Amino acid sequence: MMFVMRATNVSVPDAVREIITRNRSIYDCVKMDLVNYTSLAVKIQKEVESYVGGLVNLNTIVVAIKRYADSFEKKEDVQSEPVLKNARLSLTDGIVDIKFSSDDFAMKDVVDLMDGFTRIDPNYEFFRLTDSFRFLTEDISDVRKLLESFSSHKNFLQTGLAKISVQIPESQNSSDIVSYVSEILHNNGIELVNAFFGQDDIVIVLHEKDAARAYEILRGEITRQI
Repeated sequence: MMFVMRATNVSVPDAVREIITRNRSIYDCVKMDLVNYTSLAVKIQKEVESYVGGLVNLNTIVVAIKRYADSFEKKEDVQSEPVLKNARLSLTDGIVDIKFSSDDFAMKDVVDLMDGFTRIDPNYEFFRLTDSFRFLTEDISDVRKLLESFSSHKNFLQTGLAKISVQIPESQNSSDIVSYVSEILHNNGIELVNAFFGQDDIVIVLHEKDAARAYEILRGEITRQI
């Protein structure tokens, strides 16, 4: 079985970086130094705590935001750095994003659900947060039937998606790559739906209509940096 679990005990700076990167309006405001760090910290505090898996002091979040904002002072040099050098891409379309609240799920239900996804799509991906978990898998009839068998559990379904998986060298910082990729695609009129990252890979979720073009843009970046 091939699935990816994202641990809940990520660091505060990594959580802040991912949250800001995934929200384009906040990302642009932070980049242009147009946001009050304390106000932003209050806004994202609960989400940061969800990523970290516990309570986080507001001042800690403020410091993390400021450090991330300071990193943009060096962004002009980033374009010339081989950020995607030796990265490997794979594109999968026809993806559905299924988010479940963990409040009404017993452990047996979770195991049964994962077993069901394994039988249908061995390459599904699983992401675990403190109060929820989600699956990225093929949008096929068997998946819909499986969800119907768990209809008593609350879920949020988003269709019409594709994913680009980026395997990265160990020396690269995956959260920096998410930021870099997000900016490249944004400059080409393509916005991310979501992004998840681990130590050696990131998964970029896009609208299916944008996926092929996004893949070619990123592949071009990799080729340019070789």
